[in-house]
Amino acid sequence: MSPVAAYRSLFTLAGPAYVVVAFLGRLPLAMSQMGTLLLVSTTTGQYTLGGLAAGALAVANAVVAPVAGGMADRIGQRPVVLVQSFAGAAGLAVLVVLAEAGAPGALLVAVAAATGAAMPQVGPLARVRWRPIAGRAGHESPQLVDAAFSYEGAADEASFVLGPALVGAVAVLIDPAGSLLVAAGLLAVFGGWFALHPTAALTGGTHVARAARTRLLTGAFAVLVGAQLLVGVLFGSIQTGATALATADGVPGVAGLIHATLGVGSVVAGLSMAWVPARVPFERRILVAAGALALLASPLVFVHSVAGMVAVVLALGFAVAPYMISNFTLGERMVPLSRVGAAMTMLAGATGIGYALGSTVAGRLADVGGYGPALAVTVVAAWTAFVLAVCAQRTLGTAPHR
Repeated sequence: MSPVAAYRSLFTLAGPAYVVVAFLGRLPLAMSQMGTLLLVSTTTGQYTLGGLAAGALAVANAVVAPVAGGMADRIGQRPVVLVQSFAGAAGLAVLVVLAEAGAPGALLVAVAAATGAAMPQVGPLARVRWRPIAGRAGHESPQLVDAAFSYEGAADEASFVLGPALVGAVAVLIDPAGSLLVAAGLLAVFGGWFALHPTAALTGGTHVARAARTRLLTGAFAVLVGAQLLVGVLFGSIQTGATALATADGVPGVAGLIHATLGVGSVVAGLSMAWVPARVPFERRILVAAGALALLASPLVFVHSVAGMVAVVLALGFAVAPYMISNFTLGERMVPLSRVGAAMTMLAGATGIGYALGSTVAGRLADVGGYGPALAVTVVAAWTAFVLAVCAQRTLGTAPHR
């Protein structure tokens, strides 16, 4: 089956409504971190506090996501995602009200954390549905599932294009508060729709007893968790560095648009992963993508303008999706089918924790030394990812997987 035929089969099996809903349902999480960073930074005038609030949202989401994913494995995604969607939407609205009212910084950070804990990880949970969607129609095959994960990686990256772009557009046209209100509306509508979609019935309740006894965090899977944590550091530091650079140039609302360019190349590269020959092992794909991350991130130390950063970030995006798709695909194959929800949300959660580390450290450095030190965090994260990939080749290559 050709990659084009595989993509066509996927969309036919799932239906166009599911594809649209699953994509729009993941936008609020992509918007919330950047939106929180901009909202708190602009209302308080402190990058550190903005980074702490955005980081608190990301960390809380990362900590709760595997728990929610495990619950979805046991009882199904529908009740879990439905409750999280409405609770998360309410939390975003409350955060806007408090920030506009000049609430204390500690309260803003606490509410951001509670909001992050409530928000669903739609992207990872959508990944979980593809194998049973294909299997239900008797079309499950390694190539079809690989194509599904390539699509999901591209969809995630597209959400990180559109999400920050929406934040930037609304921030410029209205204000940062409006961007979080838009995210709340999208979460309530499309997060709820994702929960109620018929494909949700295909998840949960399988081999629960065996799943409870299965060890999830093996050495190889821990490597993937670390890899995703470094991707999160890259995301968080780029967002914070972009905010500091755009603010220094007098256009703070452009920060979201700068970060959005990271996903442009990533979407193209993500979709093209379906053309990578099956004989190329995933540990080798991770190594090559990590090397590209390190090389393409390095020019950030020479960036001194918005235009220059856009060019570097655009190129860097071509390495991000292949790296993440390889991590998620190998992770899905390493764990029992009954633990896929927990595994996917754990990898996504690690990305969130990394985002918190990246945005917090970069925010502190931006307050002290401006955008330069903040962007240096991105470069260090990319090179660390490459070193990890080099050192973990044997561990990943010898790990049992489907």
